[in-house]
Amino acid sequence: MDNAANFTAFAGTRLLADGSALEVALAAKAAMKQAGHVTILIFDDRTGREIDFDLRGDDTEIAARLQPAGAGSDEARKTSGRPKLGVVSREVTLLPRHWDWLTDQPGGASVTLRKLVETARKTGAASARQAQQAADRFMAAMLGNQPGYEEAARALYAGDRQRFLELSAPWPADLRDHARRLAGPAFPDDGAGETPAP
Repeated sequence: MDNAANFTAFAGTRLLADGSALEVALAAKAAMKQAGHVTILIFDDRTGREIDFDLRGDDTEIAARLQPAGAGSDEARKTSGRPKLGVVSREVTLLPRHWDWLTDQPGGASVTLRKLVETARKTGAASARQAQQAADRFMAAMLGNQPGYEEAARALYAGDRQRFLELSAPWPADLRDHARRLAGPAFPDDGAGETPAP
C-alpha cells in the first residue's frame, strides 16, 4: 500500500477525512466507533475507485497492514548496494528505426524508455485522461442519482469546465467539491483559475 498516496473518506455525503492511507483509515475507524450506523466510503484519489481498508485491531495493527511491502524489515533497512527499483521485464516491439534511435540515446534503450514514460505521465494529455476517469468513477459511485449527473459526465469528457461547474453546482457540497478537485486536471488551462464556489 502506498502510504503517500491520497485517499478521501466520506460519511454519507459529508467529507470525513483526506490524506494518507493511514490517516484516512484511522479517521474512518474512529468515526465508525462514534456512529456505527453511518456508511463510510473511502476512495483512492488517483483512480476514483472505492477502496476497503482492513480496520480490525488497534491502530498499530492497522498501520502495519498499510505499510508498504518490506518497509520496516531487515531488507528495507539495508542501505548499502544498489536499491531495488522494482524493475519489471516485458517485451517491447518496435520498428528497426525506433531501436536504432533508442540505441543512440545516452543510457541506452531502457533508460530512454523510462524517461519517455515519465515525461508522458507528466504531460497534460495523460493526466487529463486519468483525471477524467477518476472523477467519473467517483461521480458514478457517489453522485449518480444527483440532478445533472449524466450531462456533467459528458461535460467532463468534452473538457467543458464551465458546463461541468454549472451542472455540479446543486450537488451536496463536500461531494461536489471533491468531484471538482478530481476533475480539475481534465480541463485545459483556459484561464479560469480556481474552481469557483457556487
